[in-house]
Amino acid sequence: MSGSLNDDSFHQDLQPRANNVSDYLSHQLQPPPPPRRPRGFSATAAAIGQTTSRASATGGKAKREREKEKERTKLRERHRRAITSRILAGLRQYGNFPLPARADMNDVLAALAREAGWVVEADGTTYRHSTPPSQSQEAAFPVRSASLDSVVITERDAKNEKYAALSPLNSAHCLEDQILSLKNQTFGQLMQLTQDIRPRENESQFRGTPYVPVYVMLSTGFINNFCLLIDPDGVRQELSHLKALNVDGVIVDCWWGIIEAWNPQKYVWSGYRDLFNIIREFKLKLQVVMAFHSCEGTESGDAFINLPQWVLEIGKENPDIFFTDREGRRNEDCLSWGIDKERVLRGRTGMEVYFDFMRSFHTEFNDLFAEGFVSAIEVGLGASGELKYPSFSKRMGWSYPGIGEFQCYDKYLQQSLRKAAGLRGHSFWARGPDNSGQYNSRPHESGFFCERGDYDSYYGRFFLQWYAQMLIYHVDNVLSLASLVFEETKFIVKIPAVYWCYKTSSHAAELTAGFYNPSNQDGYSPVLDVLKKHSVIVKLVCSGMPVTGQEVDDTLADPESLSWQILNSAWDRGLTVAGENSLSCYDREGHMRIIDMAKPRNDSDRHHFSFFAYRQQPAALIQGAVCFPELDYFIKCMHGEIVDDLVPC
Repeated sequence: MSGSLNDDSFHQDLQPRANNVSDYLSHQLQPPPPPRRPRGFSATAAAIGQTTSRASATGGKAKREREKEKERTKLRERHRRAITSRILAGLRQYGNFPLPARADMNDVLAALAREAGWVVEADGTTYRHSTPPSQSQEAAFPVRSASLDSVVITERDAKNEKYAALSPLNSAHCLEDQILSLKNQTFGQLMQLTQDIRPRENESQFRGTPYVPVYVMLSTGFINNFCLLIDPDGVRQELSHLKALNVDGVIVDCWWGIIEAWNPQKYVWSGYRDLFNIIREFKLKLQVVMAFHSCEGTESGDAFINLPQWVLEIGKENPDIFFTDREGRRNEDCLSWGIDKERVLRGRTGMEVYFDFMRSFHTEFNDLFAEGFVSAIEVGLGASGELKYPSFSKRMGWSYPGIGEFQCYDKYLQQSLRKAAGLRGHSFWARGPDNSGQYNSRPHESGFFCERGDYDSYYGRFFLQWYAQMLIYHVDNVLSLASLVFEETKFIVKIPAVYWCYKTSSHAAELTAGFYNPSNQDGYSPVLDVLKKHSVIVKLVCSGMPVTGQEVDDTLADPESLSWQILNSAWDRGLTVAGENSLSCYDREGHMRIIDMAKPRNDSDRHHFSFFAYRQQPAALIQGAVCFPELDYFIKCMHGEIVDDLVPC
């Protein structure tokens, strides 16, 4: 049939169309080709993704290394500053250099150049003076025909002459022997000249210096445990000796363990009334110590004095009122600061007990305050009356130069520690360090205090800051109450001299005493800020005994650097500073060390002690244990009087 569709031809006609459709669909569904790389695209750019992933993996480690390096840098900088501070302190104290309070190396170089005879102008221009130094020194010391410079010139000229006279046959060894002999001879001349000049310097170096009053601490044996004056004649004899030495006043300890000994709030002042009346007869000034600690007997050589008996009875039932070490041993030298606000003392807190005692004293002796007889009140704030934890108690077996132990294991301080750790979000930090050693350990023997030890870890810094803060809270609270009682009277706070282990990074002994003062931290500034708030007099315990040679290696002690750190920090804050000798030293060398600290030579700010408290051995004046010429020399130097040559003891 014409015009009809043939099946075969129909299928043949659709086949090309089907092929075209499938080709089209396959072309549309095929994924697009990757973009062509632009010209210049390198393989390094292609590896950026892999490098970034590796960098992110090592980024945390690099950050930790940077933090460690920052800490090491801080330690190095702190160490460098400490060395600089010691150099400047030594130049001021022993070199007679008038360096400013914040001297830099330019000031040091200028001072050294001027000492050598050069002229240094304000803009730094330096040149030789027209007048030879030898002439000026000969004029200063006319009793000698030779001067230091003339001796040196003689050495140089003689050396040149010997070089000219030597023949080529002389050996170099002979030449060295001759030069060495000449140097030894010259050194002997210099030493002789120094010895001839030194008495003249010692005689005049304190003439016209500020007047520093001297107070002598009376022996505690004059008052017995029943608060009775047992030897009034002995008191008068001792005071007559002190009056003859021209001392300004005396210091008397009012012991809590004697005055409130038997019953709470039952105060007996009769013996002290008799003692104060005798002191008034000699017209001496009086400083009184509120002694809230015990006396071990060997501390000052006087009678053994406990805390009040009723307090000790409470301690038998609740021993946590006392400071406690890691082994659980109780220290009965003073009350724990953990009970400052705990009503565990027959219904009273520690703060209320201190306040009631001071108020009773002021009420009893109000007439002495009115006439100005009492010049100052020293408030006892810790062991030995000093602002510190009882970390170095001989009752516990401690001996110098042990690092001591932390005293924070009574339940009240432990509660405070747990609270502080919880606020930091680290409740597992509510513990004392378990690797801090024993009382007589050395820093390198402890994992906590050794170089790069745990004291500088995150936990270590937290614990030490809390430990020091408890000390600051205590002094702030007690002084706030004392200001309410005594109002216009001056307050004194005694800062201890914990100078051993000072040459280590951790300053272990200071840490256990409550001062967070490692080599990368200033632990005395927060304490002095609180003392500045209450306008107190800072009494620094001074060491008159030099620490040299093997003792330095054994104890790592540096009493001078510690003292100057505290003194400079206190003076920078405008605090009034006084001093007290740590040991009874009656020799000229010990006295001179203390006087140099009390009156820094050529201090541009004219800093000096407001007074000095002289600790004596018991009945030392009566028994003749004191060299009167030496003590008289010491007092006259403190008073700024002219000192004549004294006969040695």
